[in-house]
Amino acid sequence: MSTDHSPIFSLEVFPPKRNAAVGTIYDTLDGLQGVDPDFISVTYGTGKQSDRTATARISNTIRQEYDIPVVAHLTAQYLDKDGADEALDLFEQAKVRGVLALRGDSVEGREPAGVFEHASDLAAYIRSTHPDLDVYGACYPEGHPEATSLSQDVENLKKKVDAGVSHLVSQLFYDNSDFLNFISLAREAGIGTPIEAGIMPVMNVGQVRRMGKICGARIPHALDRMLDRWQDDKKSLRAAGIVYASQQIADLVAQGVDGVHLYTMNHPGVTRRIWQNVGDLFEPPSR
Repeated sequence: MSTDHSPIFSLEVFPPKRNAAVGTIYDTLDGLQGVDPDFISVTYGTGKQSDRTATARISNTIRQEYDIPVVAHLTAQYLDKDGADEALDLFEQAKVRGVLALRGDSVEGREPAGVFEHASDLAAYIRSTHPDLDVYGACYPEGHPEATSLSQDVENLKKKVDAGVSHLVSQLFYDNSDFLNFISLAREAGIGTPIEAGIMPVMNVGQVRRMGKICGARIPHALDRMLDRWQDDKKSLRAAGIVYASQQIADLVAQGVDGVHLYTMNHPGVTRRIWQNVGDLFEPPSR
C-alpha cells in the first residue's frame, strides 16, 4: 500500500516483553484484523542485541504474514556503528519500508555509546549507508522536555529533516490546538515533510498522568474531568477514552492533517473500536 495520499493512518506495536511468550504478538496482530493501516511501526529498546532481533523478527512477521508495510524503530543513544549496521542489515532483510530514527530514553547507570548523540546523527548515517530505506523521525508538538522552548525545538527538528528524515510522527498530545500550532511553526520554519499526529487512547489514569510528566503532554480540562469522573471505573474510562481519541482524530482529519499515528499499546480491541468510528474518514472522498 502506498502512503502517497492524505490523510494516512498508521499504527504502532511493540514486541512482547522478554518474559512473555513470543506468540502474544500474534494475539495483537490477529486482533487488528479489519483495521487498514498504511503501515505499522515496531518499537525498539535501548540498543541491546536482543532488541534489534526482536524488532526485526516482528517486522518480518507483519510484512510476510499480514502483508502490511513496516517501519522499524531504532534508538541512537546506546548504539555504536557495528550495532547500527547489524540492525539496519536485519531490517533490510525483513524488507521494512523505513526506519524511525530516535535518540531513545536515557538509562540510569548506563553510559551512552557516544557515536550517535542525536537522532539527526543516526538519520544522517542511515541515509548515507542505506539510501533505499526511508528515514522517519519523531517530533514533539509541545516541545521536547529538554528543549528550552518550542521554537528552539522546531529549529532542532529542521536539522533532523535536513539530515535526511522524510516523514515525521508526533509524540502523543491531548489537545489538538497544541498540535495545530506546532504544525504552523514547523511549516514556517521550512519543514515540508508529512507530519502525522500521534494519538494514544486513554486507558487508565496512571498512564495519562505518567505520560504527561514524561513527554510534557498537557492534560486539557475536558480530559482531566474524565479522569476524575471514572478514575475508579476502568471499563467506563476505557469507553470514554475511545470516544475522546475518536473525536481527536475526526477533528484532526477535518483540519486537514497529513495523517494519524495511533499508539495501540498492543490493545487491539481498543484500536478496532476507534477504527470503527473513524475508518471511513481515511477513505478517498466519494464523488
